[in-house]
Amino acid sequence: MIRNLPLFLLFIFNLSFCNILNAQRGTRVGYIDMNIILESVVEYKKASQLLDKNIENWKKEIELKKIQLKQIEDQLNVERILLTPELIKDRELEIQDFALDIINLQEKRFGPVGDMILQRSKLIQPVQDQVLTIVKQIAEEKKYDFIFDRSSSVTMLYSAKIYDISDLVIKKINRQQRIQNRKDQLEKLKSKTSSLNN
Repeated sequence: MIRNLPLFLLFIFNLSFCNILNAQRGTRVGYIDMNIILESVVEYKKASQLLDKNIENWKKEIELKKIQLKQIEDQLNVERILLTPELIKDRELEIQDFALDIINLQEKRFGPVGDMILQRSKLIQPVQDQVLTIVKQIAEEKKYDFIFDRSSSVTMLYSAKIYDISDLVIKKINRQQRIQNRKDQLEKLKSKTSSLNN
C-alpha cells in the first residue's frame, strides 16, 4: 500500500485538476429565435398556409350559419302576427336550438380542444420537433450548457448576436432537406429504371 501511495496521490491530484479546469470553463449560453427559424422552413410555411386556409373555411361556415339564423329570426318576426302563441313558442325553441348549434360549432372549430388546435399540432409539431432535435445536436456539438428561445415567454433583456445560433439551426435544417430531396430523386430514378427494365 505504501508503494502505491505516490500513484494514488498523483491520481487524486489529476482528478482535482480536471475538476478545476472544468469549473473554470464557464457556462456556455446560446439562444435561438424559433419564429425566424420556422419561417425559413418550407414545410412550416406549407403547414401554416394549409391551416390558414382551413381556418378561413371554418369562419365562412360559421358566418353562413349566423346569416341563416338571422333569416329565420326575421321570418319569425314577419309572421309573428299570423301565428298562434304555441307556434311562436315552437319557432323560438327552434331558433334557440339553431343558435346553440352555432355555439357548439364555434367550440368544435376554435375551442381549446377544437379542430384548429388539433390541426396546428398535427401539421406544425413535426417541424418544431425537427428544430428541437437539431438544437439539441448543436448544443451537444458546441458544448452549450443552455439554449433559450428568444421568441418564447422567457424574458431576455439583452442578448449578444454572437450567441444567436438560429442561422446554424437553419443551415442544418436546409442541409437535411437537401439530403432528403436527393434521396427522393434517387428513389424516383431507381423506380423509373426498374419499370423500364421490366
